[in-house]
Amino acid sequence: MAQEPVVGLVFFPAFDWAISPDHPERQERLLYTRDQIQEEGLFDHPRIREFRPRLAEDREILRTHVVLPSLERNITESHRIAAGGTIVAADLVVDGTVDRAFALLRPPGHHANRFVHGARGFCVLNNEAIMVDHLRHRLGADLRVAIVDTDAHHADGTQDVFYNDPGVLHISLHQDGRTLYPGTGFTFERGGPGAFGQTVNIPLPPGTGDEGMLMALEEVVLPILEDWRPDLVINAAGQDNHFSDPITNMGFSAQGYAKLTDLLQPDIVVLEGGYSIESALPYINVGLLLALAGLDYSQVEEPGGLRRPIQSRAITTQVEETCREVLQLWKTREQADLKSEFGPGPFYERRRQIYYDTDNIYESQQEYIRLCPSCPGWRVVYTTSTRNQEPVAALLLPWQPCASCRGEAEEQREKLQGDKRLTQIIWQEPA
Repeated sequence: MAQEPVVGLVFFPAFDWAISPDHPERQERLLYTRDQIQEEGLFDHPRIREFRPRLAEDREILRTHVVLPSLERNITESHRIAAGGTIVAADLVVDGTVDRAFALLRPPGHHANRFVHGARGFCVLNNEAIMVDHLRHRLGADLRVAIVDTDAHHADGTQDVFYNDPGVLHISLHQDGRTLYPGTGFTFERGGPGAFGQTVNIPLPPGTGDEGMLMALEEVVLPILEDWRPDLVINAAGQDNHFSDPITNMGFSAQGYAKLTDLLQPDIVVLEGGYSIESALPYINVGLLLALAGLDYSQVEEPGGLRRPIQSRAITTQVEETCREVLQLWKTREQADLKSEFGPGPFYERRRQIYYDTDNIYESQQEYIRLCPSCPGWRVVYTTSTRNQEPVAALLLPWQPCASCRGEAEEQREKLQGDKRLTQIIWQEPA
């Protein structure tokens, strides 16, 4: 008989942090949830234990992010606690203190890119990414981690951090980017030259409900996870795909979310978005906790007789077509012609314009990825923004660089040190 799982809950509502007093991303998102958990008596259940977060240290943040012009200019204590609380959740599982963990905290993080000039999509630090790099420090660079992001918004920041990282499989189920911020997350976004195919996007049409979300999970996500065989599965649990959410157009329910969690069986869950503060979040999170603990969630439902809309046949057909396309792309990923995708070498160049909508900042970025046959390749990135107008260069080493890439990156650093146009030269070596 399987052992009954114990769930560790790390809670942090960030009382003293808000974008504005009436912004949808505010402390009530978590306070109503805590009240509901308390009302249901779950804190007294032997399979649910609460733990305190901690502050993330500079080194834990900077092995993942390049923060400009400095950490002090961009983050608050609340950001450090949200990142540190996510690390605590991971440590609880790795140390065997609990079987699964839920980091129920804010501010959220999945729109935060590797480079941070400010806030975008309400996010400054990518909590999941910082946690994954912490885990690899603890358990070794060979650790295989799968992140399944179920927020209604595409997890563009997490995708950016792990775009060229063969140790991470990133799957994002989200409302089609043609209809919702950030306007990305299409099936052709499949990863960089060092990790092609390990970025898996499943864009779903507006109105997708329990039927479509669970179809995508069962027919695409679970088979991919079984094929890739990760050591740990992380669910970035955005809850704004609920049918009552004020800023999205999806049709998922609290009961559907509990079922998704039950099927996915994640090791660690991290809260992301979700802005239906009274009608959805408390019930979704109760269902999620029950599912993680292996308890009965069949009676979880929204208050006041709220009923989700029934998914139309047209939407079901669209979801079926997307599932077939994504699964076929996964099955044929190793047959892709990487020279056709990224050029013959020696570098793949990528130029991007990135908008930080929360802080109204524009970033210009020019990236060169070394096309290396022995490792994911070192990178050099040049970046400026409307907040930080003087150019900065960053040299990024992968987790397991080959000797040749390390040597080339060190040579490039010496060359850049003589470039008077650059105000900073940053060396990032996560391992």
